[in-house]
Amino acid sequence: MFRRRPLMRAAVVGGTAYYAGKKVSQSRAQTEAQNQQIADLQAQQDAQQAAPAAAPSQDDSVEKLKQLKGLLDQGVLTQSEFDLEKQKILQNM
Repeated sequence: MFRRRPLMRAAVVGGTAYYAGKKVSQSRAQTEAQNQQIADLQAQQDAQQAAPAAAPSQDDSVEKLKQLKGLLDQGVLTQSEFDLEKQKILQNM
């Protein structure tokens, strides 16, 4: 009977230490997984922001040129302003 208590005490202490260690390990693993997910999402957002804007389609460019011509005909733009904006649009095509 005297021998049981020290063995039981050792089993309880050892089992408790094992359980606590396992919980800490699981908690760290979850934290690392969450941190990795956050880092992946941030990398995706950075990649999306860094991606160059798509070149305007020809239809958009044609519409812009028509609008510029209308402004030139109305007298809102001078010929030099029209030519400058026209060159910008044509370079982006």
